This record gives sequence, C-alpha cells and structure tokens, in this order.
Amino acid sequence: MTNPSGTQSLNAIDRIDERIDELWDVLRGNPVLDRLFYTASEAADFSVVWHTLGVIQAILDDDPKTAVAISAALGVESGLINGPVKSLFKRSRPVQEVARPHNLRQPKTSSFPSGHASAAMVAAAMLSRRGKAPLWYTLGAIVATSRIHVRIHHASDVAGGIVAGVVLGEVAKRAADRLL
Repeated sequence: MTNPSGTQSLNAIDRIDERIDELWDVLRGNPVLDRLFYTASEAADFSVVWHTLGVIQAILDDDPKTAVAISAALGVESGLINGPVKSLFKRSRPVQEVARPHNLRQPKTSSFPSGHASAAMVAAAMLSRRGKAPLWYTLGAIVATSRIHVRIHHASDVAGGIVAGVVLGEVAKRAADRLL
C-alpha cells in the first residue's frame, strides 16, 4: 500500500520535472547548445572525461597519485550510485518523442539519481583540490544539466545526483587530503 502523502510528493515532483522540461524546450534545437550538451553528456559516459582530466592533472602536477585518487573516488561513486542507490528507485527515464539531433547511448538503469551528475560533482571536488574550483564545478554543471537537455534524466534526477555527488565528493576530497 502506498503512502498517500508520498504519492502527493511524487506527483508534485513529477509536475515540477514536467514544467522544467517544458521550459527547457526553449533551449533545445539550438545547434550550438545541442552540440555542447550532447558532447558533454557523451564525453562523461563511464566518466571518461573525468578520468582523462585526472590523468592530465597528474601529468601537470608530476604526481600520479592525483589520477589514482580521482579514479578511485569515481569508482566508489559509481559503485554506490549505479548499484544500491539506483536499485532503491525504479524511476523511468523521460520519454523522447522526437529523434535526437545527435547519437547518444541510452542507459538501462533507473533514472534516479543521475550518475552523470553525481560523478561530475565528485570529479569537480577532486580536481579542485589543486585549485580552479569554479572551472571544475562549471564543467560539472554543464555535464549534469546536459542530462536534462538530452532528455535522459528528469531535473529531479539531476538534482539528486548533484546532492549525492557533492556529499561523496567532499568525503573523497577529505580522504585524499589525509592520505596524500
């Protein structure tokens, strides 16, 4: 039996997600924004962009532990978010009614929370250990919001992923600061 107040909350979240999606339609179809968001979304599949940036930062810092720490944090994040957390929620993904302007992998896991968003925040936290936090969090925000733009996630999925990623990123950053 479902909790009536829980059902009302879910309906309110669904309405908010629908409204954000409607408002976001103003941005969809713009060739520059489509290219930006589709590229960001695809580059962040399997956290490839984050692992790559970690390796680049390790090379620039002449410290391979930097890349190892970032990859380890992303591995823990992925294991938690894409495993037990997504298993708790059986949320369907947004329906894509028209053809996408660019190819994109369609995940088969639950929509909530967004793994791209959580990984982006973990990576931003870890990359910002050496400075330039605004740059890393801006890049993370682009990846996170790309999932709304390409209609792979609802806005609340992205918000949930951001919150989880900020928490996990802070834990990972503190652990790395102690260990490295």
